Amino acid sequence: MTATAPSITTTRIRSFDGTQLAVHETGEGRALLLLHGLFSSAETNWIKFGHAAKLAQAGFRVIMPDLRAHGQSAAPHDPAAYPRDVLVDDALSLIETLGLDDFDLGGFSLGARTTAKLLGAGATPRKAILAGMGWEGLTGWGRRRDFFVTAIHRRDEVKRGDPHFMAVAFMKTQGIDPVAARLLLDSFGDVDTDALVARDVPVLVVCGADDSDNGSAPELARQLGNATYREIKGTHMSSVLEPSLAEEMVSFLTA
Repeated sequence: MTATAPSITTTRIRSFDGTQLAVHETGEGRALLLLHGLFSSAETNWIKFGHAAKLAQAGFRVIMPDLRAHGQSAAPHDPAAYPRDVLVDDALSLIETLGLDDFDLGGFSLGARTTAKLLGAGATPRKAILAGMGWEGLTGWGRRRDFFVTAIHRRDEVKRGDPHFMAVAFMKTQGIDPVAARLLLDSFGDVDTDALVARDVPVLVVCGADDSDNGSAPELARQLGNATYREIKGTHMSSVLEPSLAEEMVSFLTA
């Protein structure tokens, strides 16, 4: 049975530097901050395929920002708007603005990487979710970043069959501003894996069986001190459509 379409409210919240972020919410109860993936949006990752509805029905206030340069959030062209780890600063600013002192935190792909950086930076969620992420996606991000930078630069010339074709097609479908996206990619710093591993926050690592885009999810779970690994169907692109993604999240957060 699919979840009933949730009632979504959207507000515009100014981040630490004044950049406007669109923040979508549904449900009431315990706060759950969810961060979407690269070139995606809250609508595409969390709302469209019913995950937000299932989490809301399970008793959560689901808070889903569109990341800077994504979705309905601002996509400035000024390089000064993209300091190192700006997405971490945006999330910390949002946590402070919304007064979230007792909350859960999670993300898919880039959202998972940002969640890992937040944990390393000292954010204090009760539980955390890393979806669509493997150990190498945290320790060797440079290769992935370079792949997406190339996709942006070659967006008008790639053809079907090119390894960058799906990334370019998704970027165009999502209406991503290539200038802003390129600036954002340059802002990504390394993950402090020592600080991450040292945290004792319970973590769910959930990933598609055929998703190795960000390396090994089982290895990520092994590296963390207090992690649970769950495998669902799908690739990196298709696993986020699976109802089992929300089911695993609900099971972990309500345990």
